[in-house]
Amino acid sequence: MTRHIIIVDSTADCEWARKAGKAVTLQQYVETPDGLSSKSARVINLSGDLEYLDLGYYCSLLAEARGQKVVPTVETILNLSRKALYSVELPDLNHTLRDEIAKLANPPQAAFTLTVYFGQPAGARFRTFARQLFDRFRCPLLRVHVEFDERWSVKTLEAIAPRALNPDEFDFFLTRLEHYTRADWRAPKARPTARFALGVLYDQNAKLPPSSPETIKKLIAIGAQMGIDVETLERKDYLRLAEYDALFIRETTTLENHTFRFAQKAVFEGIPVIDDPVSILRCTNKVYLAELLQTNKVAAPRTVIIGRQNVLNAEAALSYPLVLKIPDGSFSRGVVKVDNRSDLLEHSKRLFRHSAVILAQEFMYTEYDWRVGVLNRKPIFVSQYFMSRKHWQIINHKPGGGFAEGAFKSVAVEDAPRAVVEAGVRAANLVGDGLYGVDLKQREDGVFVIEINDNPNIDRGVEDGVLKDDLYRLLLNDFVRRIEAR
Repeated sequence: MTRHIIIVDSTADCEWARKAGKAVTLQQYVETPDGLSSKSARVINLSGDLEYLDLGYYCSLLAEARGQKVVPTVETILNLSRKALYSVELPDLNHTLRDEIAKLANPPQAAFTLTVYFGQPAGARFRTFARQLFDRFRCPLLRVHVEFDERWSVKTLEAIAPRALNPDEFDFFLTRLEHYTRADWRAPKARPTARFALGVLYDQNAKLPPSSPETIKKLIAIGAQMGIDVETLERKDYLRLAEYDALFIRETTTLENHTFRFAQKAVFEGIPVIDDPVSILRCTNKVYLAELLQTNKVAAPRTVIIGRQNVLNAEAALSYPLVLKIPDGSFSRGVVKVDNRSDLLEHSKRLFRHSAVILAQEFMYTEYDWRVGVLNRKPIFVSQYFMSRKHWQIINHKPGGGFAEGAFKSVAVEDAPRAVVEAGVRAANLVGDGLYGVDLKQREDGVFVIEINDNPNIDRGVEDGVLKDDLYRLLLNDFVRRIEAR
């Protein structure tokens, strides 16, 4: 069995350390190499003096020079010395941490500290996080300070020595030390150097985000396989945007919130962004889209733009029932069906509180809507969204903020009706070359474009139902194309 060398701070520590291997002090390891230089030895550096150029630092440095396997390595010591260095690993670690906290029956209510002993916590909680932490930073003892600021995150990481432990912690540490010296040592998994960094603007607390947390996790995983570092951003990360090679907006976009500002800043910084400010400007306003489709002779429901003074123009141009829409509604919000003049006057009055003009549109009921996903002027997915039960829309918003959604079905692009796919691509191409979701209705008298969405839903088990992981590869490869074309 390979011999272990346990480096400790003092001769008093050698008493407990020699149960796991050959115990030596810092001074002995540095100044007395005889008998301590075997390349087959495995070195565990338990020093509390790991500052740059301290004796503990030199112990790991000398171990590497002697060809010995050592924990922690010099690289790990340096990375843990400054948050600016270890923070590049925090997005993945925070993601795992939040997942584990979300599954707890009794989650923490305040900031807390977690000690990790050779990749294991003292209790049953946070085991996955601790293993992942140890895989990133092979350090015998790590103290993790976790705080809540809108969401749980690692505040600081700190390498500690056994002398910093209380008696109960120390007993557990000795158990873990004994276990670790009996186990095979595996090198940390090689992590390919990321070619590019993609920032994903995402709000995990949104009620109806365009992608679920599971989808974002999948995007991160596929990105890692492709050598692309995918990291989620929040609105507070606005000033960090220049650190990334591209931006993917996965929040509901409007001109009035931070999503549009992020898109504008990406353009200013010269980095590709989906979706771009022009696409957001065009797609978030149904008045613009109605004119765009009409001007380019794209089949769509008959639409009338009305103001407060000409509400009755709606019933003159369209028959009841008809649909009223505010220009910047999303996810079926700000859309109502009216069956008569009384409904028209009542609901239009309410909608005019949000906009100076609204749209009145021909009512077309179908069992489901088609959605054609278009990226860089090509179709990448097709889905069917069925109307919510006993409702005429896909999403039924209920009083109190709740909602119900209809079923869905994914269809291969080549198996979808050709007229639907072609109409979707043609409509999207009128806007730009970004990522769009075109909603269409198919009836006996033709295919009609309902609207063009600039940040369409992409969710695991729905839009990726046919292509699976290849859908995310398509997206990421397009970002690579855009980055390389800069």
